[in-house]
Amino acid sequence: MTTLWDNFFEYWYNMGFEKIVRLFWYFFFLEVPRYILFEIVVLLIFVLGKKRRNRKFDMAKNKLRLDNPLVSIIVPGKNEGRHIYKLVLSLREQTWQNYELIIIDDGSSDDTPTICRNLERQKMIDRYLRNEHRGGKASAANFGLRYTKGKYIVHLDADCSMDRDAIEQVLLPFYIDPKVKAVGGNVKVRNHNENVLTTLEAIEYLFTISMGRIVTSFLGIYKIVSGAFGAFDREVITSLGGWDIGPGLDGDITVKVRKRGYKIAFADRAVCLTSVPNTPWKLTKQRLRWSKSLVRFRLRKHFDVLLPQGNFNFLNFFASFENIFFNLVMDFLWFYYIIGLIITNIEFFWQIFFFKLFLYIIKNFIQFAVAMGFSERKSEEWKYWIYVPLMFFYVGVFMRIVRTFAYVLEMFWYSSYKDPWNPAKSSRQARDMGI
Repeated sequence: MTTLWDNFFEYWYNMGFEKIVRLFWYFFFLEVPRYILFEIVVLLIFVLGKKRRNRKFDMAKNKLRLDNPLVSIIVPGKNEGRHIYKLVLSLREQTWQNYELIIIDDGSSDDTPTICRNLERQKMIDRYLRNEHRGGKASAANFGLRYTKGKYIVHLDADCSMDRDAIEQVLLPFYIDPKVKAVGGNVKVRNHNENVLTTLEAIEYLFTISMGRIVTSFLGIYKIVSGAFGAFDREVITSLGGWDIGPGLDGDITVKVRKRGYKIAFADRAVCLTSVPNTPWKLTKQRLRWSKSLVRFRLRKHFDVLLPQGNFNFLNFFASFENIFFNLVMDFLWFYYIIGLIITNIEFFWQIFFFKLFLYIIKNFIQFAVAMGFSERKSEEWKYWIYVPLMFFYVGVFMRIVRTFAYVLEMFWYSSYKDPWNPAKSSRQARDMGI
């Protein structure tokens, strides 16, 4: 008796390799080259240069300790009182202790003022600043920037905790290459065990941050210094006027630094843990905000990066082009591809669906195996493997729909200016200024 699985395998056996490749051209010609072959080649070259890179790190560490620069750590946020004490304790355990800690309270309505003033009296934080009326994260960060004294600025989210050498590690790229003026830390998920969703986000962070940013940094096209944990040369960021209003301000400041002709680096050894959204709705709101920023900043504000001008820079062009193509263009192209695939093969829908699922599971397991090769937490993170098959639904379907919806909202309705993440008055001002 012929079973469903017999029919399934017979169908694909009769199809032949050439027809399978034509049927799944999006996977074989766009995703596999970019996210498997290309990344593996770059990471292999990265690994082969490990000894040379370690020598540079050792030399940079000596230079850093001889220089012993003051580091200004600024932490802007609203209603983050419950996180402040844990952050302070995390920083007191750092190997780098020559820092000043500035907390900026952006109009909090919780017990942040009481907690911070108490910590300030105990000299556990150096300065507590408060906006009585909420101005938004960029406003709070710029408020704190005015009071900094350090050679380098480290921008942190209040809910972060770090490995003991994270601050020291994020400073080293400045001493490896004097052209580096901004450095991104390696952000990982702290609450990965909370539920299936947070575990999937942890895997996503491994793919896109821990592994993906090693690749882009190595190639000189690193695009986003995370707002959760990033370091900047104080003179440079001050000359740029600090952060501009809007969602995606971390990506925006990164482009601003790049456009000045400076380099951006990723410090994979500077590990910071953050809590991620634990419900689909919270995650959707976060990613809508993040995705809108690609249209607002890459396509509008910094579109000049894509144009052949007097100060044209190929790496800046390629960084923006790659970001726009593989996120925005490919998302719309995917919908065109998948609709056409279904319409022209509707009678074989389930055969195609399960084979496509099979292909993506293999792809995701390859990415996961590569990520484990670079993980400093293998004993903890390898346990994610059982959730890897679900990444097809999480990244390939759910996140793709959310991103595309965000792009449409921003392209046609400029919806980021109505996002409650920023105060309405700040968003109105930003739109009037064209930022």
